[in-house]
Amino acid sequence: MRRRRLSAALRRLRAEAGLSSPEVAKRLGWSPTKVTRAERNEWRRPAVKDVEAILTLYGVEGEERAHLLSLTEEARGRSDWHKYADLFTGPLPDLEAEAVRIHSYEAAVVPGLLQTPDYASAIFESGGIVPPEDTQRKVESRMARRSVLDVPNGPQLISVIDEAALRRVVGSPKVMAEQLRFLKGMAAHYKVTLLVVPFDAGAHTALDGAFSLLEFPSPEPGIVSLSTGVEPLYVEDEAYINRHRVIFEGVHNLALDPKKSLDLIESTAADHDKRA
Repeated sequence: MRRRRLSAALRRLRAEAGLSSPEVAKRLGWSPTKVTRAERNEWRRPAVKDVEAILTLYGVEGEERAHLLSLTEEARGRSDWHKYADLFTGPLPDLEAEAVRIHSYEAAVVPGLLQTPDYASAIFESGGIVPPEDTQRKVESRMARRSVLDVPNGPQLISVIDEAALRRVVGSPKVMAEQLRFLKGMAAHYKVTLLVVPFDAGAHTALDGAFSLLEFPSPEPGIVSLSTGVEPLYVEDEAYINRHRVIFEGVHNLALDPKKSLDLIESTAADHDKRA
């Protein structure tokens, strides 16, 4: 995924520079296929000196250059999440850690980054899909993902949640009450914005399902992550990403303001208390 992000950034920079692939190859003394392979993510381990040469040709300096060279080094190495590699079907932890902003919409469950251990465990245990021996490790990996919010250069999380996710009993009413009060506490985190779309908002642009839009430092394109019920789907197509920006803006505009959202979360937690 890091190599794909780097390739996408290099394609964009070349387009902004107004150069064709053959022109870049000629100026760098490379074969035309070398430029094409780099932009199509057909390289196994991108060479730092090659990326430096490309960035110099395109006039990329400062923070943008430093970021892309850092991404090049990371693309050559192994993810810090390798110990959980058997549990993840995609690069979500790395994407979250490297994003500058995460816009997420959840229709049926509390966002993974904001779940309690008991709530997450109940999710994994439902339906018998996750083997019992993997449940604890999956809970631990999900809790570890939240650490990105405490890193100084970590992402900002703007999370919009449908009221249905607050009402649905996952685990037990007691688990839900604790989850919602934890959610309310996380809303006070300086990197978290939490909004709720109430039932009376009616139909909206995100009714088709949950998604996350991850934004990265320029010139990298964003990525849309979709939950499919089987495994996450990651889409980098620019038109698709822009469409999801519009969808998120629409549902964001229908959500309650932060204070009213917290009031609804607290009242719903009280409702769960009565059933516990």
